[in-house]
Amino acid sequence: MKDFNLNNLIRENIKNIKPYSSARDEYKEATADMVFIDANENPFQTNVNRYPDPQQSKVKKRLAEIKGVNPSQILLGNGSDEVLDLLFRAFCEPKQDNVITLPPTYGMYSVLADLNAVDVISKELDDNFEPKVSEILSVQNSNSKLLFLCSPNNPTANSFNASKVEELIEGFNGLVVIDEAYIDFSNQESWLCRLDEFPNLIVTQTLSKAYGLAGIRLGICYASVEIISVLNKIKPPYNVNQLTQDKALERLTSLDEVNKEVNSILNERKLLVTQLSEISVIKNIYPSDANFILVKVDNANLRYNQLIEKGIVVRNRTTQPLCENCLRFTIGTEEENNILIKTLNQLS
Repeated sequence: MKDFNLNNLIRENIKNIKPYSSARDEYKEATADMVFIDANENPFQTNVNRYPDPQQSKVKKRLAEIKGVNPSQILLGNGSDEVLDLLFRAFCEPKQDNVITLPPTYGMYSVLADLNAVDVISKELDDNFEPKVSEILSVQNSNSKLLFLCSPNNPTANSFNASKVEELIEGFNGLVVIDEAYIDFSNQESWLCRLDEFPNLIVTQTLSKAYGLAGIRLGICYASVEIISVLNKIKPPYNVNQLTQDKALERLTSLDEVNKEVNSILNERKLLVTQLSEISVIKNIYPSDANFILVKVDNANLRYNQLIEKGIVVRNRTTQPLCENCLRFTIGTEEENNILIKTLNQLS
């Protein structure tokens, strides 16, 4: 990270691109007496007949208040997947650059790399599901643009050791993307608190998990003003629709309710771990810093199919590196968790 220069990472065509200027970019705030005949919209009021704010200013302002960052350090996307895709498009030259992933991890990193014709260098986590720092840094080269750290990690549910993450941020020559989709269920502090310390740090979060808004698809990217400015140049003008913005703002003003639900999930997680430890088909329960638990069973394929037959859908992760015979259970409601435990006890 020494002598970090963002300009050296940006694709040449992105440096020179002229962003699309939408009709709604031409003014900041609407007033009651303004006449809008600029965007070829239907003039009759349906509450969504106008294009949405392309910069989602109200949502960003509220997020900035909650997270302690500047609104100019935030980019919103149509789910975290769009945010991640924009990073590939901005910084990875197709058929030339590469990214580094640490399996087992979130599968979309590799899918997006394939979509953008970008090579993937995979370095498996160690047996404790921690990054092998020296090995990761040794495989980077001049074309390594992004390093993805999912912490808490999916599917393993653990948060990475903070000192190891810091080593990677300082030692990687490209951009380090810390995916914090599950951070609200962790005791570890978010890396947002150190965002201004590392110019190559990007933190992604979501409203899909703790905030219970998976259906509206809103992903969040936090980074330096310079990085966000690059992403703003290439994002679609109206990538976050009005209904999503309204629902997000509504939920972001109900933090007491969100915190209550998170605490309920954490209590259920603790109880579920205790109950799972008494079930014979379960051989190991991995520590969880997320809203799910990874467990090793005697035969993942068999137990997965048995649960499906009983009407219980879980995630079979046995094909993933280091996850042989592992199933992933999302923490449900008290009733759902009781059904899971009851059914597991009946398996033979």
